[in-house]
Parts: sequence; C-alpha cells; structure tokens
Amino acid sequence: MAAITLDINGKKHDLDIDPKMPLLWAIRDVVGLKGTKFGCGMAQCGACTVHMNGHPTRSCVLPVQSVVGSKITTIEGIGTEENLHPVQKAWIDEQVPQCGYCQSGQIMAAAALLKDKPTPTDADITSAMQGHICRCGTYDRIRKAIHTAAKSKSPKGEMSGGK
Repeated sequence: MAAITLDINGKKHDLDIDPKMPLLWAIRDVVGLKGTKFGCGMAQCGACTVHMNGHPTRSCVLPVQSVVGSKITTIEGIGTEENLHPVQKAWIDEQVPQCGYCQSGQIMAAAALLKDKPTPTDADITSAMQGHICRCGTYDRIRKAIHTAAKSKSPKGEMSGGK
C-alpha cells in the first residue's frame, strides 16, 4: 500500500492503495464513481475510457502509479444533470443507448474527439471511435449523435454545456 493522490474531476483524492491497482478500480471501488465501466479488462472494448490530461485513455489496465500528477476526468466530470455536455444531450436526443453499458466510454471518446475536431468528418469519427465496442450495435446512432453534438456549438465556436 502507498499514499497516492489522484486528481479526479478537479478534486484531489488522497488514497492508501496498491500503486499497481488499475485506475478503473481506484475510480470505482475506492473513490466511488461508478459511471466508468469494466468491460473486457484488456483495454480493448473502451467501456473504461476516461480522460487523462484531456485525452481518452483506457483505465482498466493503467496502474494508478502511472497517473499521479495527471488530471483524470470521468463521465461524472463532463456534465451535470442540469447542464449536460453536448455529447450527453445528443446521446439522449438520438436515443443512442440500448443496454447502455458501453455508453460512458463512448461518450468520453466522442467528447475528446469534438474537443480536438469540432466538426468531424465521418472518417474522423470512425478513427476516434475505433475499438469502442457496442454489444447492441448502435454505431449508426453513435455517429449521428456525434454529428448532432458538433452542431450544438455556441456562437463563439465553443461546445455548450458541461463543466
């Protein structure tokens, strides 16, 4: 066990945990944020995607010792029920989820894409979402929701909503 401080959703968490513990389990089991999901445990499906310093990162195989000093954002940190991130709103408007299990990882990947490419092409979306597995096969609705979110920019060209 070691004293490790993690910055998750802008809040410092002082944890006494095994430095080799995967970030996913620190987020879910120690910090108590349950939005990030366990899917395959091999960083292949994308269900565990969080943002690390603004970049989508698979958390299920990433040891916490390697993220100390990084800013981690989970699905709970990109919007609120009262002020949804544009991707979250588009997911609802386009009725993307069926079972919903992969959705937090999909949303985190889409939000990162739109931050880097505010008006993505279909090829950009395909590239950014590659490796994010949806067991229900809602890929067409995911693509549509990303395009919908891209259109929800403020007049200054910034994404509306979120934190």
